[in-house]
Amino acid sequence: MFNSSKRAGAFAALAVSFALVATGCAATGGDSDGDGDLSITFLPKNLGNAYFDTSDAGGEEAIAEFGGTYAEVGPATGSPDGQVSYINTLTQQGVGAIALSANDPSALCDAIGEARDAGVKVVTFDADTSADCRDLFINQADSEGIAKVQVDLIAEQIGDAGQIAILSATANATNQNAWIELMKTELAANHPDIELVEVVYGDDDDQTSFDKTAALLQTYPELKGIVSPTTVGISAAARYLQDSSFKGEVQLTGLGTPNQMRDFVNDGTVTAFALWNPGDLGYLAAYGAKALIEGDITGAEGDEFDAGKLGSYTVGADGVVLLGDPYTFNIDNIADFDF
Repeated sequence: MFNSSKRAGAFAALAVSFALVATGCAATGGDSDGDGDLSITFLPKNLGNAYFDTSDAGGEEAIAEFGGTYAEVGPATGSPDGQVSYINTLTQQGVGAIALSANDPSALCDAIGEARDAGVKVVTFDADTSADCRDLFINQADSEGIAKVQVDLIAEQIGDAGQIAILSATANATNQNAWIELMKTELAANHPDIELVEVVYGDDDDQTSFDKTAALLQTYPELKGIVSPTTVGISAAARYLQDSSFKGEVQLTGLGTPNQMRDFVNDGTVTAFALWNPGDLGYLAAYGAKALIEGDITGAEGDEFDAGKLGSYTVGADGVVLLGDPYTFNIDNIADFDF
């Protein structure tokens, strides 16, 4: 853990340096086509996270397509304070837009407000702030759909009866908390024989999530399933189950990436899990930022913009753009994906 944290910290420092260089280039013209400063910096919840590596790579792909300037910065761990300092730096640098996955719905709003006052467009993706804080939110999927697919999967895997627990990210993670509340509603309405015994938080840290999984299994010997709506949590839980006597006895599902979960699906530790394509999410966020920078949209309901290979999208209520429906990965299709 100590060595890992040091590496992450060094990576963050290098990323900041890279951002300063990148945004400096953008301020002198960069690759913009004259319709606006297309320097767009991705600010994920934390660096060193495979999910955000994929989403931000999608953003980089899009930005390369339309001739903008890509950069990525972010804290080593998922905290709102860490993101505030990066937003302030990017505002001072005068980037065209920030594509942000928020660690808190309100704690970032003052810094974002200063950025927007300075002319920086702010697009949230994956995790939103309050709607009045940003220009646009790229929503990976409808929250009700994300919650339902996870409940449906665990219900199918445990025979629609028995104890389950949820292993989430951080206690103040906007999206996970919204999904959990909807999962509770779905369980109460349509799965009366499933008992949710506890929600625990692994802080989107691999070792903490691993330890929380072990603690759940010790605390609840009758536990039949775990739902982890976070890519870090589900892979850590799968790693624990894989080498334990609980493999095949306790079911695990949630949100993960195929590359993280492939071995666990292939050896039967995990039957099925869900996600959207995070690469497409970052790709769409970049095109949304471009449309804002160039004045094609303002983020108002009904605005339409082109998103390259993904086609055209329409802005919904509260400045939300929906990527699409969640997708279920299992032994029959996981080999078809590489992210």
